[in-house]
Amino acid sequence: MWPRTRIVCLGALLIGCASAQVPEYTYRIIHQYPHDPLAFTQGLEYRGGALYEGTGLEGSSTLRKVDLETGKVLQAVMLEERYFGEGITLFNDRIVQLTWQAHQGFVYEQGNLHLLKSFEYPGEGWGLTNDGKQIFMSDGTAEIRVWDAETLHEVRRFTVHDGDRPVNLLNELEFVRGEIYANVWQTDRIARISPADGKVLGWIDLSGLLTQEDRSHGANVLNGIAYDAAGDRLFVTGKLWPKLFEIRLVKR
Repeated sequence: MWPRTRIVCLGALLIGCASAQVPEYTYRIIHQYPHDPLAFTQGLEYRGGALYEGTGLEGSSTLRKVDLETGKVLQAVMLEERYFGEGITLFNDRIVQLTWQAHQGFVYEQGNLHLLKSFEYPGEGWGLTNDGKQIFMSDGTAEIRVWDAETLHEVRRFTVHDGDRPVNLLNELEFVRGEIYANVWQTDRIARISPADGKVLGWIDLSGLLTQEDRSHGANVLNGIAYDAAGDRLFVTGKLWPKLFEIRLVKR
């Protein structure tokens, strides 16, 4: 999302910080790739050797297919200027894309990014992912909505919690080895979440991933997680970041 406030971690009210019982992870950079520094990244997926990326901001929102190695945009469609593009997910050769406050989503063909239909949902749209059977949606709160993947109708919700504390501001989502990974907006942290009950299974701290020099050129917050299931590779980037990273998690 577009920055609207600053997240402050303070004692038990800490947002996006781990409890003593939850495992903490840091990272090792395996490889870095170029990334379009004008892409306000909202959603990220990896399928069939390519990245798919949804970007935001009114008048600049896109859905695009991107070459991982070069960062070159291979295909792209522009959203109408009134839409602020948000998260995406790929399901059964279709791409589903959210918008922020327009209550409007879109479904595209994966092969050519041809728009197939639009649909409506209540509230704000932030992030999307799926487990091959159902779709998970974040809306900027601690709740995850669960949709029927065919009808795109909500079937239930669950609250993400670290112990007895809800974890708010969940943003971009990715399904990784049976867990939901979620960026926590305005932080350098990713929550590892159980899709069964919303329990936080671990915290990933990506502080320092982007250099201060890169940040000085206008890079915004961390946002964007993609997983290559076949190659067991994890990719992360951020809004207006000039780089995309393949990382490996390291337990603290």
